[in-house]
Amino acid sequence: MRQRHIRNREEILKDCGEYLVQDPRSLRRQWRSAFGKEGPLKLEIGSGKGRFITQMALAHPDENFIACEGQYNVYPRILQKAKALELSNMLLLGEYIADPSDFFADGEIDGIYLNFSDPWKKRTANRRLTYRTKLEGYKRICSPGAVLEFKTDNDDLFEFSLEELSAVGLTPSTVEYDLHASEFAEDNVLTEYEEKFTVIGSKIKFLRVYLR
Repeated sequence: MRQRHIRNREEILKDCGEYLVQDPRSLRRQWRSAFGKEGPLKLEIGSGKGRFITQMALAHPDENFIACEGQYNVYPRILQKAKALELSNMLLLGEYIADPSDFFADGEIDGIYLNFSDPWKKRTANRRLTYRTKLEGYKRICSPGAVLEFKTDNDDLFEFSLEELSAVGLTPSTVEYDLHASEFAEDNVLTEYEEKFTVIGSKIKFLRVYLR
């Protein structure tokens, strides 16, 4: 979906620039030092306007969070939210991730969130964030015990993701076809997209899987 141009984008980048990583590839193996404190390192790929990742960072001050969003006219909103909340445990990687090993070393990440990823069409299924080669990439960069959590309102993408997990030898510990009616609803942090589509009755699918 094409996003509207942010007229004051440069002003936002100037005012909130401390949250934007200028050369993320240079931080491979060094992400924890960038935060200046110890703690689990969590990554959200496709952060949108940042409601989920900023609220997670606010709720878990002892953990460090990396928001990843490549859309030029979207990620400044993440910076604004982080600034408004005065977060000290979130940074933004403002690029698309094709190969996570370009940005993260083996075992460097302690958890991954995929929220309402682009479903793409079946002929371009290899671009889906839960495609098997992508999952293998996540496994490489994750530490033992790391968990991937995935949410979507798209039935086809959810079933596809379950099949892809099986193809790489992974079995989810949790599978929910109606997250908001499940025992996990109380602790669920909504994205902007999730709130919008829940209001009109869309059921949110959710899975959790240990990557290593």
